[in-house]
Formats: sequence, C-alpha cells, structure tokens
Amino acid sequence: MPRMTAARAAVEILKREGVTNAFGVPGAAINPFYKALQAAGGIDHTLARHVEGASHMAEGYTRAGAGNIGVCVGTSGPAGTDMITGLYSAIGDSIPILCITGQAPTSVIHKEDFQAVDIASIAKPVTKAATTVLEAAQVPGVFQQAFHLMRSGRPGPVLIDLPIDVQLTEIEFDPETYVPLPVYKPFATRAQIEKAISFLLESRRPLIVAGGGIINADACDLLVEFAELTGTPVIPTLMGWGTIPDDHELNAGMVGLQTSHRYGNANFLESDFVLGIGNRWANRHTGYKLDVYTKGRKFVHVDVEPTQIGKIFAPDYGIASDAKAALELFVEVARELKAAGKLPDRSEWLATTQERKATLHRRTHFDNVPLKPQRVYEEMNKAFGPETRYVTTIGLSQIAGAQMLHVYKPRHWINCGQAGPLGWTIPAALGVAIADPESPVVALSGDYDFQFMLEELAVGAQHRIPYVHVLVNNSYLGLIRQAQIGLDINFQVNLEFENINSPELGVYGVDHVKVVEGLGCKAIRVTEPDQLLPAFEEAKKLAAEFRVPVVVEAILERITNISMSTTADISNVVEFEELATEPGHAPTAIKPLKV
Repeated sequence: MPRMTAARAAVEILKREGVTNAFGVPGAAINPFYKALQAAGGIDHTLARHVEGASHMAEGYTRAGAGNIGVCVGTSGPAGTDMITGLYSAIGDSIPILCITGQAPTSVIHKEDFQAVDIASIAKPVTKAATTVLEAAQVPGVFQQAFHLMRSGRPGPVLIDLPIDVQLTEIEFDPETYVPLPVYKPFATRAQIEKAISFLLESRRPLIVAGGGIINADACDLLVEFAELTGTPVIPTLMGWGTIPDDHELNAGMVGLQTSHRYGNANFLESDFVLGIGNRWANRHTGYKLDVYTKGRKFVHVDVEPTQIGKIFAPDYGIASDAKAALELFVEVARELKAAGKLPDRSEWLATTQERKATLHRRTHFDNVPLKPQRVYEEMNKAFGPETRYVTTIGLSQIAGAQMLHVYKPRHWINCGQAGPLGWTIPAALGVAIADPESPVVALSGDYDFQFMLEELAVGAQHRIPYVHVLVNNSYLGLIRQAQIGLDINFQVNLEFENINSPELGVYGVDHVKVVEGLGCKAIRVTEPDQLLPAFEEAKKLAAEFRVPVVVEAILERITNISMSTTADISNVVEFEELATEPGHAPTAIKPLKV
C-alpha cells in the first residue's frame, strides 16, 4: 500500500473528485497542504489578496459551470473566520464549495495557541458539515464524505479543518483505487407528477416559478420543453434567471419587491395556479404580505430539500425531488397528454402575459448629466450580447440591473442572492472568469460594493484574468438611503468628500481610476450618456489586449430612487421615475413598447 502524508492524500482525492482549481492564501498552519498541492500538480491555485475574497472566488467558480466545485484554502484563524461570509453566501444559495483550513497542532488547540480557533464550531451553522480532523487516517474518509455531502440533496458548502501535525502524518492510502461516493438525491414518482399535473390541467391561468435548483440540476432544457408542451408561462426567480431566455415567448418576467419586472408582477397577480420548481419562496420574491402572494391561487412545490416544502407557506401539494428528475417525468407525462389531445389550449392566457410584457415598461433612456443609472443599463444591453455572464451582489445597482438587463442562458446571471455581502462582486467575477475564460464576463457594482474588496483586482492583474467591471458611482449607500426614507432619516449613508488629490471629481471622493490603475488594471471614467457605449466597446478591447480587469466608472446623479415596494407588497411597487410612454423611452426592452 502506498504511503504518503495525509495532506498529499487530501490533494489526490481533490483531483479524483474533479477539482482543477483552488483559491486561497498560504499560512504556517496550512503550508504542508500547499507543499502537497505543489508536489502533486494538476490543480491550479490562485493567490487571493484577502481570504474572504478566496471564498467568493470559489463561489464564482462553482456557479459558472455545472459540476464545478470551488475550493478555498487558508489557516483556521483568521483565514477561516474570514471565509465564514463565503460559506454563509454559499449555503444560502445552495452552492457547493469546499473550505480547507490549517489548524494548530492537536496538542495545543485547546491552549489558545497562536491562530488556533475552533473554526469547525464557528462554521457549523453555515455549512452542511464542518470537521476538525484529529486522526490522520480519517483524512481520506472525511474528504470523501465532504464531496458526497456537497453534491447530495440540497447542495452546499463543507469545511475541513486539518491540524498541522495531522497534515504531516504519513498514512496508508492508494489514490489509484479511490472512488467517489454515490450522490444521493430524492426522485419524484410518476404518481406524484401526475397529481401535480392534475392541478395544472384544472387551472385556467397557470405559471411555473423556476428557481435556482433547476440551474443546479442542469435541467433548464427540460423546463423549457415542459413549458412549451403545456403552454405554461414561466416566472424565473432571481436565482433562476436564465432558466428560460428573456426573449422566449413563455418568459413572463420576474416577480418580487425589488428585482422584478412590472409585467412580471402583473402576470403573477393574474394567475390562478403556480408550480414552483427548485425555488424557496424567498421573501424578496414573495414579499412579506404572503396573503397577497397566495390569495386566489393554488400551489405545487417541488424541491430537492424536503424541509423546504411548507417552510414559508403550505402548498396545496409538495414533492421532494431533484429538479431534473422531476422535470424528466413532467416532460414524459406532458408528452403523453399532448399525444392524447388532453392538454388545454393556453394561447389566450399566454397572449395576455405577452401583452403586459409589451406595455408595462420602465423608462431607461435619459440624457441627464450626471447620468441616470437607467441609461447605463440601456447601453449595457447594446454593448454586451447574449453570451455575457453578468456577476453582481447587492444594492441599487443589482436591483436596477435585474430590472433592466437581459439574460438568455443559465449561469449567465451570477448573483449572491440570499446573503448579499458587499465586496462579493470582484472576487466572484474573477472566479467566474477562471471557470469560463471563453465567455465575456461583466461585473456590476455600486461604489460601496466596489470599495469593499477592490484589492482583489490585483489578482486579476497578476494572473491575467480579463473581464469588464461596470461601476456605477453616486458616492452613496444608495439602497440603504432609500430604505431610510420610511424612517425619515438620511444618516451615515453619505460617502462624498472632496478629494484633495483629484479636485476634478468634485464631491465624488474616491478616485477609482487612480486606484484601479495602481492595482495594475485599466479604467475609464464616463460622465455623459453618449460616452457609455464607446467606453464599453473600448473596455472590451482593453481587456482582450492587456488581459486584465477593465473598470468603466459611470458618474451618476447623487440620488435616484429605483422601483421597489415600500410596503413589502408585490401588488404595490412604487415607480419613482417616469415610465416609458413611447418606444424611444425603452429602446432595449425585450419587446418594443406597444402604445
């Protein structure tokens, strides 16, 4: 039997579980793992500038491709504690990432040794499993179980903590005979699917709510086929955006308090039956007034995690199933019903959903200086095509982007939905670009999100990772300012100051162009609307030429209120700006405005 250190065994298992990339920061307690990583080869490592950044890079990497599992590496403390935010983000959105931490020697963990911390206990609430391995011989089994857990049921992150002496201990391990454990997922039965479809057949105005679980299951083609067979319009959730192309005639728009379309909410409120697949009824989708969301309609909920069913409200029928397994049966039954002529004609209902899609538009075309953010997204629609992978996290920039940008494919809207940590966007975009170097990657940030982890741009410069980053700058915590309106305050949300080194910025404070260039990247500042499209085109050229991140900073008006509900009610979304009343007001809308 071959002998090797436990650290080397761990690396060999990573390779046999399909890992090709890792992100992290070395430190004394994890150095034996790094030695094994170097000696074994076969896994590319990206050195982050902040360990939280490494965890978000791993997230972006996972989210970009079916079957990907990002790996982030550091010491137990403070690197492990830095990565907790990434683990929280991953578990909230059902994203499998593996966090590997190096711990103090087993003999002194309990003696408050330097950088010794009970990281497993800290991480347990935000992981599927968190383990400090105290016996070197257990390392292979713990890693094997980690991949099984990450892939089984509702996907999610795992943390493995390795004391330095455990890493260095030699064990008997044969990598050539290693086999991953089978993945467990619940499967719907034919009888369950037939019962679910009976609700659909009885309805007159049905909708499918398509969640991120469909993307995780790599089942978007099945969703579209089922929707087409039955003529059922689809409402993607924010995490499910891309399950059906925005320009598909069955795409009925997104629903919610913030990241929603006017026509999406209107279509939903006219429905009488909703089939939710792979979604978790997140409160920004449903609103907090569940009576508005549920009144007058029946619900069937399909989810891979049994405890999600009934968690927010009780559906009329629930099925615990992997989305792909369920959709395979949904398609099978629908084909049979269609062949037998038993599927109702939904053309009238579909026509009304598309009528709303053609009439309920928000205005994007403004010529104001400073810029209105809506114009930025209009020009992004012109500059960036259907192959673009958008990456963003939280704030008015993300909300407005979700209202006005267009997504045509799964994994092309990569958004931290549940946790929404500021600073997520830059490292996540780097992870996405590493996972798919062939597709254009465009990140979107407000100025505060951008400033949180902008040091990670140096990673893009060092490792030659090109992407375009659109930075909308109003020198404000815009979303928090807007949330404070109801409290009649405007407190601690102002970021403006007069930069003595860049007086031309006025009160916009931080000179992002200088900072970005100092980190080895390229940057363009835009102050007028007609400059936006040329700047985006130039950014694409610069990224291709220099192979580094390129930032396009748009200087916005200080205050813009983006459409959202102020009463947590999807039937009462406030449109703060004037709406589109002629086609020229929304020239990049999916459907030209019908007047």
